[in-house]
Amino acid sequence: MKPRSLYRLVQLLALLLALSPAYAQTAPPSPGAAYATQQELDQMLAPIALYPDPLLSQILMASTYPLEVVEAAHWSAANPDLSGDQAVSAVEQTNWDPSVKSLVAFPQILRMMEEKLEWTERLGDAFLAQQAQVMDTVQSLRRKAQAAGNLQSGGEIVVRPEGSLIVIEPVNPDFVYVPYYDPLVVYGTWWWPGYPPVYWAPWPGYYWRPGFAAGFSWGVGITVGSGFFFGIFDWAHHRVDVGPHYRGRGVAPRVVAPEVWHHDPNHRRGVPYGRPAPRPQPGRVGPPPDPRRNFRGFNPPAAPRPAVPLPMAPRPGVRPDAGRAVPGPGVVERRPPAFEGVGQGRDVRSSSRRGRESYRESAPRIAPRSGSAPPARSAPGRTAAPRPATPAPARPAGRARDARPQR
Repeated sequence: MKPRSLYRLVQLLALLLALSPAYAQTAPPSPGAAYATQQELDQMLAPIALYPDPLLSQILMASTYPLEVVEAAHWSAANPDLSGDQAVSAVEQTNWDPSVKSLVAFPQILRMMEEKLEWTERLGDAFLAQQAQVMDTVQSLRRKAQAAGNLQSGGEIVVRPEGSLIVIEPVNPDFVYVPYYDPLVVYGTWWWPGYPPVYWAPWPGYYWRPGFAAGFSWGVGITVGSGFFFGIFDWAHHRVDVGPHYRGRGVAPRVVAPEVWHHDPNHRRGVPYGRPAPRPQPGRVGPPPDPRRNFRGFNPPAAPRPAVPLPMAPRPGVRPDAGRAVPGPGVVERRPPAFEGVGQGRDVRSSSRRGRESYRESAPRIAPRSGSAPPARSAPGRTAAPRPATPAPARPAGRARDARPQR
């Protein structure tokens, strides 16, 4: 099995494993639910907000069916010679949503949505919960690109203002050009430093055409036929109108037998819906979340290491071996690690009495030989009787005293 096929299979299995109801909702989120912040919406929509309206509407609708998008991407990869209206006709009998069927005409779009599968799921959940805010965000991004001088009509698209709204349509309804652009260029200086826009590499076969806006590149036009499923935005009412045929006639586009689009949970295939974003608690302030973790892999924080108790120093006046059993004959008693090495390589002798006692007590003991009586030990809590003083030996006569000065 090829590595790319194995990778896609792992992605599909991971999506199927996410069907557990313990982690997400089983019903579509109610409209108006706070699923994504404005920063996150700008971040998600930046790479597609300047697409032609019919194509953008298909992407937003299809993103609400992520499992079918993955299946369509696998089909497109297995049929690289089919695109445009031919690919749409080939999948006509599949049980996919019409929006997903229409995207097989654009293999690069399906490839991108599969590779950024988490982004696709978040985009679809945001469109279901915040459809009006999503459409307003698209218009805001278009106004920023136009203000930066990077959104204008050309041989591929027509940019038509309608009051405060900006409509983008193909020049020829029978040919659709999919642009590729760098969000960090076409919008000017990005206004959310903590939320950089979603990015993917340019598609093969795309090139920059002289005379067009900065940051844009184009491929070949994709042919679409009369049976191609299209949707069109009703920007004023924050909705998407769909129909079996869409054709632009002159300036004003027209939808034949339009219907308002509604999400079909049957095409969700059991994939759970995302949870709405929790409301911030009053009086609680914390660092903003890292937006990159929503689109990249990240490692969980490492578990803290167990604390290792440090050896404790003996208390003054308490013998470190108090209460210990006397070792057997011929056994050299060893001290705990805290007291090993005392007196080794260091001069711990002191002129004070306490220093000399510490040195004697910390030195290794040699147990008495067999047959000899063990040394007397004082009972706990009692003071041992003082030993009788031993007289110092007499100094031999005639020997000169030490002439060194006394300290």
